[in-house]
Amino acid sequence: MGTNAPRLDILAPLSGWLVPLDSVPDPVFAGKMVGDGVSVDPTSGSLLAPVGGVISNLHSAHHALTITTAEGVEVMVHIGIDTVMLKGQGFYPLVQQGQQVSAGQPVIDFDIDQVGRQAASLLTQIVVTNGETVARMQAAQGLVAAGRDVVLTLELANGKDASPQAGGEPLLSAEIAIGNPAGLHARPAAVFAAKAKTFSSDVRLLLGDKEANAKSVVSVMGLATKLGDRVRIRAQGPDAEAAVAELGRLLDERCGEKADEAPTAPAAAPTGAMQQDSDTRLAGVGSSPGIAIGRIVHHRLQEFDVPERGQAANIEQQAFARATEEAAAQLDQVKAQLSDPAKQAILAMHQELLQDPELLAQTYSGLADGKSAAWSWRAAFSAYSARLEAQDNPLLRERANDIRDVGRRVLALLAGVKQAALDLPAGSILIAEDLAPSDTAALDPAKVRGFCTRTGGATSHVAILARSLGIPAICGISQAALKLPEGREVILDGGEGTLTIAPTADEIAAAEREIARLAERRAAEAERSMLPAATRDGVRIDVVANIRNAADAREAVAKGAEGVGLLRSEFLFDNRDTAPSEAEQAAEYCAVAEALGKDRPLVVRTLDVGGDKPLSYLPLPKEDNPFLGLRGIRVSLERPDLLRTQLRAILRAAPLTQLHIMFPMVASLDELRAAKAVLAEEQVAAGQADVKVGIMVEVPSAAVLAARFAPEVDFFSIGTNDLTQYVLAMDRGHPQLAKQADALHPAVLAMIAQTCDGARAHGKWVGVCGGLASDERAAPLLVGIGVTELSVSTPAVASVKATLARWSLDECRQLADEVLALSTAAEVRHSLNQSAR
Repeated sequence: MGTNAPRLDILAPLSGWLVPLDSVPDPVFAGKMVGDGVSVDPTSGSLLAPVGGVISNLHSAHHALTITTAEGVEVMVHIGIDTVMLKGQGFYPLVQQGQQVSAGQPVIDFDIDQVGRQAASLLTQIVVTNGETVARMQAAQGLVAAGRDVVLTLELANGKDASPQAGGEPLLSAEIAIGNPAGLHARPAAVFAAKAKTFSSDVRLLLGDKEANAKSVVSVMGLATKLGDRVRIRAQGPDAEAAVAELGRLLDERCGEKADEAPTAPAAAPTGAMQQDSDTRLAGVGSSPGIAIGRIVHHRLQEFDVPERGQAANIEQQAFARATEEAAAQLDQVKAQLSDPAKQAILAMHQELLQDPELLAQTYSGLADGKSAAWSWRAAFSAYSARLEAQDNPLLRERANDIRDVGRRVLALLAGVKQAALDLPAGSILIAEDLAPSDTAALDPAKVRGFCTRTGGATSHVAILARSLGIPAICGISQAALKLPEGREVILDGGEGTLTIAPTADEIAAAEREIARLAERRAAEAERSMLPAATRDGVRIDVVANIRNAADAREAVAKGAEGVGLLRSEFLFDNRDTAPSEAEQAAEYCAVAEALGKDRPLVVRTLDVGGDKPLSYLPLPKEDNPFLGLRGIRVSLERPDLLRTQLRAILRAAPLTQLHIMFPMVASLDELRAAKAVLAEEQVAAGQADVKVGIMVEVPSAAVLAARFAPEVDFFSIGTNDLTQYVLAMDRGHPQLAKQADALHPAVLAMIAQTCDGARAHGKWVGVCGGLASDERAAPLLVGIGVTELSVSTPAVASVKATLARWSLDECRQLADEVLALSTAAEVRHSLNQSAR
């Protein structure tokens, strides 16, 4: 920073961890369209003024304010992401607009727990909105204390005149209706203000008798516009006519905000649920389908009282190490009681979290400051879960519950509190604020007929476990559910997401009929699940399973799978210090082969790691974009020793089954030929010539060149998850883009069709082993395009078979012709929903 220019220090308005602005999960703040600054992940709930000055704007929703300093610097503080939708709930302003405040003075109190549960994120932005007043800015890092630590140091500009040019008669637009569902909140306001700044004229936005500087995000937000409000644009200056015209068009286009991109009411209390709530019915998000009749049993999480100060650091470290070891042992005991590999995998992930380096680093940092192990651990996992919940990606947000589950398990051990087991009476409808995945995994479907939670969503591990257990469930249920009396009879509809709390005799009778109908349909599908999969006119389609090990294979066969379309061999390589030996691998592959027998196909995918999926014993260079780096077959070709060992082990299963070997992430014929050359040498050495060879179609080049790959392979298997992200150039885990990475996008379907066309020209078959294969609505479409094998999750085997049996091949092809002519993923989904049988 310079030494002669005037300087301004901005203090932390909240205690917490500083986060770079460009990593905030909101494109407007991350793109610095509001202004430059920093974000804080808060641990306190009283907002202090970061600078002295005048409250130049206090938003009507009380989640944001701006202070203008004596130097003319506008400092905006915005609590949380999309908190405008809370409409002031949980926020308590302590100041008024126009009031003079001093740095460190409390200005807004907020209920950090309430806002944290309902908001998309608690990340709080401290932003300088008039950047022309600042010559240079330096942001701090790490943990900060409210009102004490400096988060931004500004070197102020000297005398820069950014005033707009005025002159001529002012121009006034016609009235324009606001089309943004949440009004001009931060995102569209920033787009509007950024466009207004491109004009030299003075531009104002008018709402009734109020007006705002159109070039100020804060001022535009301060109008607190709502959907349907009618505004006008007034401009005065040399380019006023262009300003009025272009800004008017921008408002007509909702400032680029699509209807489905606008912030909505929080998942914990969805708008639809609030509209449907009544004295007799509460609503939430249906997360596991089915209907259940039972009596309410409440489950409340235990509270832990832990001391802040600890004993000697070495004593606290030893206590923490013992607690994490015991927690891992507890999870082992729960896993041992489960037969479902999917449920075991979730708990295995929980065990990995116990050794997460970021969690441990934050915990040890607390210990070094003299805090107790329990206090340090709670602060660490709370901060970590908050970061996950700050993501726009719902899958990542849902994982915060897993962090809290693991955190509470260790915290109970550190606090010396025995966690109460979920011992529930038969016929229970469980209602809880939150339900730990480990608790959900241990639920007995014979006793628990359904459950509701205030938190979570359809993609949470709790919901996934509920579906695997066949238990109807609702997430995001109304707060009123927690106050329902114990033992009251209710009807839970996990498909519609409703809880009928005072059912009449007629409603109970109707629910019983629907339960019987669904049970009859499931039973009929299960009964037919062992029949060969075929269309209504008898065309055979192989419905096989995606698995990880022999136990999965046995379960899949028992549920009607006609083989294995994808054996993910990575499970042998994960969670260990060294690569598995040839003998270890061969034992596993042979166990899977024996579970299938000689008449069923087994497709083994070679090791698919690298980049975003590293192995501790396989060091790879850090990459800026791991999805475009060393992955799949590229890693195997870099390490031919690992590839040869794996191929030898796989080939030992050849006499036991119909063996297929599949190479992942193949992008070029050179890669395929190099891998086949290694395989050919190992086949000669093993004396196993009769093995089919294929590739995963996961990158566009493989689909585009399918006709050239086809003469050199026996089959293709399309991985729709990765293919989607590569075709659309959208990372499946990206906070803003993940929801648009849809496998039913016409471009992805066109790639599937191109692969089928290329394969068909050379008499080769095409399968789909990605997530799209398990969507029963998509099954007729994929068959119509030319897919002849669907490799699905085991629970989907029966329903996919049943769906295919309701369609003829000609009907599938007609559906494919219609769908391939559509232009958007939304149109495709609508078409499939309309055609569902």
